[in-house]
Amino acid sequence: MPIKKYLITGLLVWLPLAITVWVILWMVGILDGIFGGVLSGFEALLPVAALPMIDKLRAIHGLGVILVVLALLLTGALVSNVAGRWLVRQWDRLFTNIPIVKSIYNSVKKVSDTLFSSNGNAFRTALLIQYPRAGSWTIAFQTGTPSGEVQKHLNGEFVSVYVPTTPNPTSGFFLMLPRADVIELDMSVDEALTYVISMGSVAPQPTH
Repeated sequence: MPIKKYLITGLLVWLPLAITVWVILWMVGILDGIFGGVLSGFEALLPVAALPMIDKLRAIHGLGVILVVLALLLTGALVSNVAGRWLVRQWDRLFTNIPIVKSIYNSVKKVSDTLFSSNGNAFRTALLIQYPRAGSWTIAFQTGTPSGEVQKHLNGEFVSVYVPTTPNPTSGFFLMLPRADVIELDMSVDEALTYVISMGSVAPQPTH
């Protein structure tokens, strides 16, 4: 029926845009809420004459996002020199000496350094592996290679991989597989993620 076909086609056009806008607005709302909380904390320290300005700042939607971006840029610029790196080392030393906090801080720092470091290999290679059983294939991403005590118990060359779930790739499974059992794919990480999220309905275009 043409009407049903047109409705589905229209939905496919507008749905990605609607979800994208919704996610952006959701993130903006969270950052604005955090910024509003910070302003509320400063209200007790500021004179009464400054309160109208605080209310005006709180009413500006998206200001929290702008301030976060500026803070990240400023932090990145500061830690790019010798003095900035010294301050970061002092910051790390402070948090690594606090019980309980040091376990969380060190774990998050190691993961973030691995994922976002320009020298790392995490999530830079899309793989094809057999999972959850032999003969059943799925997309995975190389996150590195086993090291430390784990490596001592493994015979041969292994790779660490992350297997995302569908359609939500933020959850998944961590596996260590023999390198001989994985197939490197000639596709970008973005293409592989799109393939996973779409449950295989949006296949990457062949490069040849």
